[in-house]
Amino acid sequence: MTISRGAPEGRGAAWTEERGTSDEGRRRLEGAPQARRKHSAGSADLGFARLDIDRAERTGDPEVVLGAGKTPSQIVAALRALREAHPDRAILATRLSPAALRYCAAQLADAAVDTVGRLAVVGRCPPPTGCVAVVAAGTSDLPVVNECAATIRVFGAQADVIADVGVAGLHRLLAQTDRIAAADVVVAVAGMEAALPSVLGGLTGLPLIAVPTSVGYGWHLDGLTAWLATLNSCAPGVLTVNVDNGFGAGVAAARIARAVAGGRGREGEAP
Repeated sequence: MTISRGAPEGRGAAWTEERGTSDEGRRRLEGAPQARRKHSAGSADLGFARLDIDRAERTGDPEVVLGAGKTPSQIVAALRALREAHPDRAILATRLSPAALRYCAAQLADAAVDTVGRLAVVGRCPPPTGCVAVVAAGTSDLPVVNECAATIRVFGAQADVIADVGVAGLHRLLAQTDRIAAADVVVAVAGMEAALPSVLGGLTGLPLIAVPTSVGYGWHLDGLTAWLATLNSCAPGVLTVNVDNGFGAGVAAARIARAVAGGRGREGEAP
């Protein structure tokens, strides 16, 4: 277990003390100050990570921090460095543990923390260009839905979340068809047998990205059942990302929406 305390007197806010690690790692700086960071060839070397600070220039979007496998202090240090490199952009961290979520909220004054989506956003999202309808089969899919929606917003599009419209109550989905049709892209999030993306594929001609989830009763092979169902959809044009990959779907959907809506001159338009 790792316990992060406040800064000892005279050490400043960057100092952390950790328990449960080796003696060498018990006291260390949370993130090297700017003078200690090594910048070369478009990267910032924090010692534990080399951040791609030129990614926004190449692709239009800054690097995102994947929290899995990182300590809370490493996540905060990476967020601070990326925010420093991109002061006019929101920075996203995904797959955060409860301890990392608490640490981000305590250490970063402008962090918006989502405990359901297991993520943190530092800074304000850009004005949206285009809209993505994020359609979820059930509320059990919300961790993946929230990850997808936050990614869409950070990457510069609007996320219109339509939750709990799975095929077990098809009338709920049919009641939302006008709202879905107003979007530029659709992301369909579903577990169990993942029928929702195929049904949506028969209702709309919009670009459609399926996100199979590892949600369901019994042995669904950790989402493999849903993934195979989306790969073998009889509805043409259904694209599929990996199981529970709301982030990947969000990036792709936001970029498609920006391209489509930008060509129509719809920057900042709400659905």
